[in-house]
Formats: sequence, structure tokens, C-alpha cells
Amino acid sequence: MRHTITILVENEFGVLTRIAGLFSARGYNIESLNVAPTLDPTVSRMTLVTHGDERVIEQIKKQLNKLIPVIKVEDISRVEHMERELLLVKVRAEKETRAEALRMAEVFRAKVVDVSEETYTFELTGKPHKIDAFLRMVKPLGIMEMTRTGPVGMRRGPKAFAVDE
Repeated sequence: MRHTITILVENEFGVLTRIAGLFSARGYNIESLNVAPTLDPTVSRMTLVTHGDERVIEQIKKQLNKLIPVIKVEDISRVEHMERELLLVKVRAEKETRAEALRMAEVFRAKVVDVSEETYTFELTGKPHKIDAFLRMVKPLGIMEMTRTGPVGMRRGPKAFAVDE
């Protein structure tokens, strides 16, 4: 099963390497990983997506909690939460396909962020399945390049995932 794990860590040199090392040493795969500072510049928030059964995920959480720079760990997969991902994709948009490319973008509410005579670069945010659907739609036009962030996520409702909570 796919799991989204949020982690609060001290914002210091080598933390990312230690967490990635923990996964590789135990043979666990990281599907995606995002890291950014929080409102407190001494703390960063990581969103990590991995796969595993409940036993494996519990083991991962226990191992993460043992690391000194880790402040807090939560698997948000089984609670009501939001996930969003960012995609930048450059597609061929030659004279005969330009209008079609723009219609596809409009359907998915993608923004045009760069234009050339032969290409459009689109920006799209949304749930991972929305990103996947857009990529399937524009693939026949010819995807020249793409990058995506992987999901970031947080609980819905009033409960916060913060150092003092």
C-alpha cells in the first residue's frame, strides 16, 4: 500500500542524507521526497511517499524517530488529508496542434508558463492521479521534457502537524 509520511526535522546539514540512508540501508524505496522550511526556519518539513504493509511502515516510523534530528513523524495515509503535486511539462505544439494543446490545458486548468514557435510549457498542480491523466492526454502531442515534485500533503481540519502540537 502507498503511504504518505510527514516528518518534522531540525533544519541542519546532513539530515536528508541520514533519512535517505536509513531507507537505502533497509532496502525500502522512496517514491518521492519533498523538503522545505516551515514557519520556524530551524525546522523543515519532509513529505515522503513509500510503499509497504503496516508492519514495514511501523518499522520505518520507529527507525525515523530514532534519528536525532527527527522531531516528529506521522503517516497521514489513513487520516483525512490533502495531497497536491506540481508538474512542469514541455510538449510539442506545432502549428496544427497548438489549439488542441491549449484545449487540453484548459480542461485540466493547466497554466501556460512558456511558449515557443514549436512548444508550450504547462504548469499544473493537483492530486497525483490528475497529473497522470494530464500526461496521458498530452503524450500523443509529444512530451519533450517534464519534471514533477511528487506529492506534498497535510491533514485536513484543525489539527496541526507542528513542533508544539
